[in-house]
Amino acid sequence: MAGWYGTRWPSREGLEREAESRPRRILTVLGRIVLLSVVCWGTFSGGRYTGWALAAAVAGLVAAVALSVGFLRATREQRPVPSSVSAVAVFGAGWVAHWGQAPTLGDVLWCGLAVISLVRLPLVPAVVVAVAAMGSYTAVSPADWVGIGGTVVGIALLGYLLRLDVEARGTARRLLVQERAARAAEAESAALAERARIAREIHDVLAHSLSAQLVHLEAARLMLERGTDREQIRERVVAARRMAQDGLVETRQALSALRGELTPVGEFLVELTGRERAALVVTGTPRPLAAEPALALRRTAQEAVTNVRKHAPGARCSVELRYLEGVVELEVRNTRPPRAQAGDELADSGSGYGLLGMRERAELLGGTLRAGPEDGGWRVLLRVPA
Repeated sequence: MAGWYGTRWPSREGLEREAESRPRRILTVLGRIVLLSVVCWGTFSGGRYTGWALAAAVAGLVAAVALSVGFLRATREQRPVPSSVSAVAVFGAGWVAHWGQAPTLGDVLWCGLAVISLVRLPLVPAVVVAVAAMGSYTAVSPADWVGIGGTVVGIALLGYLLRLDVEARGTARRLLVQERAARAAEAESAALAERARIAREIHDVLAHSLSAQLVHLEAARLMLERGTDREQIRERVVAARRMAQDGLVETRQALSALRGELTPVGEFLVELTGRERAALVVTGTPRPLAAEPALALRRTAQEAVTNVRKHAPGARCSVELRYLEGVVELEVRNTRPPRAQAGDELADSGSGYGLLGMRERAELLGGTLRAGPEDGGWRVLLRVPA
């Protein structure tokens, strides 16, 4: 593990230009300009170069800058071979500068090589290059041991701190990327959930209404073919018309629900039970409900009361809404229908898609739905957290 860590490159994200703030980039550029000015002053201020020697010194300075830029670029891109070659070239350029009577340039090349290596190279190669560079600096420096030791320790500490800064910036950038990816996934999940919600609304409203209309219209068509009494046909057509009107009302309510324009559950139940001539009882202290629980209560009440009208015509229906601590319960009951055959239809209705849709709504909210025969009638009980 230690060997693997020693050959691992520092965080590449921390070396990207996008990870650096604008003030940091400005300071970096200014620092390099100042450093280059110091090197030029230290190299040419003494007037030691004239004629061809001056031209050679300028060419050497340009070559040293080019080698340094190549080393910076290779280490930023984390390419092992170019980084190694450019490090050796910069190291050799430091010796050439000293042999050419340009000690300031040579010292800057060695110190810069040591710092950049500690910041950008894997740990083991970084230490090797830094030791070689600072060893060369120690060997040729005219300063005393205190000055040399302070310089070496300062260079090592600076490289270490800058390496930590690169790792920190890389970690921050990775976290930012992960956060953006999480937000994108959350937005996609929300969009999928909204699509599922719209699909449930379309199924609950249109599928229910259109299927009921088709039943009545198909019955009317068969009656016409058989020459049935016109009054019975008219009843079927009127029933289909009423289903279409109810479907239009429910569609408008669904659109309002999708826009978040829901009327309170209590008001909706008053309107529903008044239209269907069912008894309504509300217990507990009414309170505002979130959109999803409120929509589940509305749809369940609507489906259950409609089923009573369809499968148990003539039966007495009662609706009770109970506000409990942390939950809300909706109970829809109906008595035994007056016609014997209606009881069989009611018993068969538990396998329909309406009950399945109500149960799915309840489970999505962490609630429960129970539906089944009771005392010759039918009972639906919805319990949702709210």
